[in-house]
Amino acid sequence: MTDPATATLARAHNLPWYVSFRRHGVMIMASIVMIYPLLWLVVSSLRPSDEIFRNPGIWPLSFDISNYVNGWTALQSPFGTYLVNSAIVTIGCVIGNLFSCSLAAYAFARMEFFAKRIMFAIMLVTIMIPIHVIIVPQYIMFAQMGMVNTFWPIILPKFLATDAFYIFLMVQFIRGIPRELDEAARIDGANHFRIFFQIILPLMMPALAATAVFTFIGSWNDFFSALIYLTKNEVRTVPVALRGFIDATGSSSFGPMFAMSIVSLVPVFFAFLFGQKYLVKGIATTGLK
Repeated sequence: MTDPATATLARAHNLPWYVSFRRHGVMIMASIVMIYPLLWLVVSSLRPSDEIFRNPGIWPLSFDISNYVNGWTALQSPFGTYLVNSAIVTIGCVIGNLFSCSLAAYAFARMEFFAKRIMFAIMLVTIMIPIHVIIVPQYIMFAQMGMVNTFWPIILPKFLATDAFYIFLMVQFIRGIPRELDEAARIDGANHFRIFFQIILPLMMPALAATAVFTFIGSWNDFFSALIYLTKNEVRTVPVALRGFIDATGSSSFGPMFAMSIVSLVPVFFAFLFGQKYLVKGIATTGLK
């Protein structure tokens, strides 16, 4: 009997040339529409500031790299300082989510304890709670602990498994791993920690990679939490620093701001570029069981 997926692929390869041409044409046009804002941002970062809105098209009349030079030193500190701050916060968040969410996911997927289903349901409900609801009590707590204007209010919650989405993603992935592997290791005398670190964790690499990429992008682009907790210039991250180019009096530096926006997008681009394979694999293999 022919596999349905194989039959579908065979039919797709046998389509008339004009149908395939039409589909590819639609996809190319949709791609151009989606990527146009990014192309406009790149081109605008190379224009003189007085030409950005005077010539809003995508074809520049002249190129000027001074926006990158001026933008790097336009704020109170060199822009590299904010890049380093964002890197510290992002790496800490990635490590925290990988460590805590994987342990929590293993507990929900493989261990039996009191009120497990109720706690799992409560954990899922927290996905629907926006950060704006909990930011006030969190700020009061961290302020009393003297952690405001440090990176800890952003990094520390990640080590406490507060991102329920990644826990759910890993739980679904672990449920797809055969339990026979656990039982064989338990016969050999392995405890839960040994089973997790030597058997489950190596098999979770696609889910871990997907979590790392999502966390990296989310933490690097996080503006709200950084704006609340990081008010001193020396600890600001890239999203908050980019806000410094916008002046409420009307003399905003759009050229340098666009240039530094391109610089800030480079780490996200490479994170997605190198993690795309694992990202797709992790999402595709989640929820199979």
